[in-house]
Amino acid sequence: MKFDNILSEIGGVGKFQIRLILIQVISRITVPCHFLLNNFMAGVPSHHCDISTLDNFNISNLTLQQKLSIGIPTEMDGSLSSCLMFSKPRHPHLLNISEESSIVQCQNGWVYDKSDFKSTLATEWDLVCSRKGMNKATATIFFIGVMLGAPLFGYLSDRFGRRRLLLVSYLTTMTFAVLSALSTSYVMFGVMRFFTGMSISAISIVSIVLNLEWLGAEQRTLFGLIFSIDWSLGSCILVAMAYMVNEWRLLILAVTSPLILALVAWRWLPESGRWLVANGKFDDAHYYINQCAEMNNRCKCMATITPRTLLESVDADTTDKKYTFIDLFKTATLRKLGVCLGIVWFGVAFTYYGITLNITGFGLNLYLTHFLFTSIEMPMKIGLYFLLENIGRRLVQAGTLLSTGLCLFINMFVSKEKWIIRTIVGVLGKSMSEASFTVIFFFTIELYPTVIRQNGVGYTSFVARLAVSISPLIMLLEDVWHLLPPMIYCGMAILSGLVALLLTETRNTRMPEFIEDIDKPREKITSGKTI
Repeated sequence: MKFDNILSEIGGVGKFQIRLILIQVISRITVPCHFLLNNFMAGVPSHHCDISTLDNFNISNLTLQQKLSIGIPTEMDGSLSSCLMFSKPRHPHLLNISEESSIVQCQNGWVYDKSDFKSTLATEWDLVCSRKGMNKATATIFFIGVMLGAPLFGYLSDRFGRRRLLLVSYLTTMTFAVLSALSTSYVMFGVMRFFTGMSISAISIVSIVLNLEWLGAEQRTLFGLIFSIDWSLGSCILVAMAYMVNEWRLLILAVTSPLILALVAWRWLPESGRWLVANGKFDDAHYYINQCAEMNNRCKCMATITPRTLLESVDADTTDKKYTFIDLFKTATLRKLGVCLGIVWFGVAFTYYGITLNITGFGLNLYLTHFLFTSIEMPMKIGLYFLLENIGRRLVQAGTLLSTGLCLFINMFVSKEKWIIRTIVGVLGKSMSEASFTVIFFFTIELYPTVIRQNGVGYTSFVARLAVSISPLIMLLEDVWHLLPPMIYCGMAILSGLVALLLTETRNTRMPEFIEDIDKPREKITSGKTI
């Protein structure tokens, strides 16, 4: 009796699965908060050079506006320069540049507008102008940690189980997040942020696998989308917290605080029954299967489900084997799967964070733009359910990526003055990008067999975080040509969308348990029965 058939008997969806999802939501809402935190924590407020030293030239009796007009040059659009100043003030009466005055870089630091942010990384360590790359690098450092943590926790989760690794992730994420909030230097912050990213990667990838492994094939699409809403929920919470807490240290502590409650709720979190069976832990698997049956009011079916029947349902040789990352590329089919998924994951993450971490230039303030980008995700996911059920994973994955590329292409030729059109197209592109991210997660889980599933998700997440680490830095290329960053994002979205067409459809099919199942024809499941 395959595990999908067991789930059909004990209830592939019921109180047990609902409780599991609700417990996971507590921790999962912290993931988007940390992943998108740089939008607010590393925000760069309006700033100009500190010209207080110019008071030595007997201009202290002038108003602030007059001091700025004679101490700081203007840009082509008439605004004050953020990075330049006059070495000596212009004549206070004639307001022209004196012969001895020259334009120089800021000599005494900067003065920041604190109307939106009380403090950010940029204001803490003056990460502006020639040092703005260091500000962008804070996101890259975090995602490098996520990139390395994904395969590590993926391997450990396949080796020691999903439940234990989630506990480790909760504890380490809280520890390093608190230490990053207490950082006394940029270097210390970078190191702590790196380990925060590494730790939180387990919550991102292990929790979704644990949820899907307790769902039957006919419920995976609906509930896969339901618990993906926690990303949208977490993004909304981030906007609210960032608006109320505009000091970066306190903001880190605020977005991490839900993990305290998640740590308490962990005691009610079950281990994956599918993983326990695949790894020969039949007594433990029977315990959780029985718990699921009781909560779902299906106790009668447990008469035919015993540890012995679980033992007879699998090959003894496969349960004794320990799987590693090498097994992800063991067969030709797995190698093709790994290459295709790697390209698709790279494109999905690269374009999503390219859009999400660069939400300026739409004519709206930072909080409102982020809220609009987030609010569109809810209705999008409702429509996504019907597309996945009727069209399938493969075409929807390709379609959402190609649509993202199209939106990016259109906005390349819309001027910033037409901010309404830019915002509409940008929000549509963001929703398509979010849709592609939602689909690729459980598409990947359905493609990989149970024994290497977490390794597979770890590998693809590694590739995705590599893309995310690069994505924020691409915006620095706008100094070379302002259209170069959107062209790169657009091209990557289109390429990955075309590669997605090479993947195997998994709609209403049984999830493979062992590597040998990959090369077999996919078994269709209709109303809980394998056909």
